[in-house]
Amino acid sequence: MTSSPARLLGLRTILVLVFAFLYIPIAVLVALSFNAGGLPTAWSGFSLKWYISLAGNAAILQAALNTLIVALVSTAIATLLGTLLAIGIEMRRQYGKGLEALIFAPMIIPDIVLAIALLSFFSMLDVTMGLHTIILAHVVFNLAFVCSVVRARLKSFDWSIVEASADLGASALTTFRRVTLPVILPAVVAGALLAFTLSVDEFIIAFFTAGAGRASTTLPMQIYSMIRFGITPEINALATIVMAVSITALTLSQRLNRGVIGQ
Repeated sequence: MTSSPARLLGLRTILVLVFAFLYIPIAVLVALSFNAGGLPTAWSGFSLKWYISLAGNAAILQAALNTLIVALVSTAIATLLGTLLAIGIEMRRQYGKGLEALIFAPMIIPDIVLAIALLSFFSMLDVTMGLHTIILAHVVFNLAFVCSVVRARLKSFDWSIVEASADLGASALTTFRRVTLPVILPAVVAGALLAFTLSVDEFIIAFFTAGAGRASTTLPMQIYSMIRFGITPEINALATIVMAVSITALTLSQRLNRGVIGQ
């Protein structure tokens, strides 16, 4: 059944309005980050001075370093554990809905609930808060995302080649390194990029599990603390950089994941 021209025009108009609603504020943010004036809402000429200002801001540089440390370490741990978890689940092939719910609960539990739970857990164990607790907290929710992406690839994995490798005398480690890993590597990389993106952007859990002082302040926390004194072009520039890094990592993850699902 073909659609009438009027209906197609209406659908296209709605689509344009939706995209405009989503992306015009982002475009304005990026444009104002190059604003020469001190007012964040009035354009007065092109300038890179706010990006230069960020490069000389010690608090922002420390927060960026903390964010990079947390993102890289938590991504590495979550990728390793998530990949092993996905392989273990798919090799077993017999698991109930309860196990599925336990694995993927961090993906659906509201961040505020997970943050309070982690804070209570660390407090109960009398653990001193700092970057290490933020890393552990990020591993908790990133692990489920990595596992989900890797499992999507393992759904179409031919396990007979693993059995053939074992029959030929290869050890479990050799089979994993020479057979399994090359096949699932795009999914592992996609899961890692997704975990890195989530870790860079995450605020609520980091805020609840961070220690006191600048030593454990991440970039999203720094941005929120700066906004309390009003939005400035410097914040626009910082938000633009964070958004660019996140979009780049997420785009790479989606491209790899699309190839994984298509295989």
